[in-house]
Amino acid sequence: MNIRLSLLYLLLAGATALAQTPANSPSAPARANAPSVGSAPTVPVLPDLDRLQTAASQATLDLGRLRIDKWKTDADSKQQAQANTDSVRRNLTSALPGLIAAVRSAQQDLGAEFKLYRNLNALYDVFASLTEATGAFGPKDDYEALAQQLETIDSVRRNLGDRLEQLTSSTQSELVQLRTQVRAYQQAAAAAPPKKVVVDDTQPAKKTVHKKKKPAASSSSSPSPASDAKSKDSTGAGSSAPKP
Repeated sequence: MNIRLSLLYLLLAGATALAQTPANSPSAPARANAPSVGSAPTVPVLPDLDRLQTAASQATLDLGRLRIDKWKTDADSKQQAQANTDSVRRNLTSALPGLIAAVRSAQQDLGAEFKLYRNLNALYDVFASLTEATGAFGPKDDYEALAQQLETIDSVRRNLGDRLEQLTSSTQSELVQLRTQVRAYQQAAAAAPPKKVVVDDTQPAKKTVHKKKKPAASSSSSPSPASDAKSKDSTGAGSSAPKP
């Protein structure tokens, strides 16, 4: 049962992840044609749990009123009846309340309901044997009190079995639909052409930056007035000197 639930959760998670594929992807047509997953049938279980809890409380009180030592039977039968009484009382006060609470907190949990159902089967067998012994060797009032609570337990047990059968059938149907849906996604993904990713790793050429030359200093480009005058004096003196 746990393996079936685990498989259901895994398939559901896979289908949810695939459902997040964009609408323009190749798997979109497959998603549109995939079958929808139906929800589990809603079967009321809380009324039966309330009945079971009430019957368990009342049965515990009825068991405490039994006087097995006064029954008209042999010692071995009394000992067996007392052992059954102690077993049923422990189940009603220790095991059954926790199992009922587990089903209340998770009403679609097949594992919790199956544990309760299995416990009710074991409880019913021992309780029925004790009730028959009470009717055979004990007072009539004690027998009728136990028989009434036994009938309630048996009714809840049968209803829980029917509910488990419906939930199991619904879970199996969901598993089939999820497998079909996941298979459709996988086929669509395999048929789609692979996407090509183009990476442009070329880098633009760096531009050459030309630095502007600084203009030459004015003192180096034009001669000073003093040097110009000296040049004229030396030239004039040479030309006007008398020839020997």
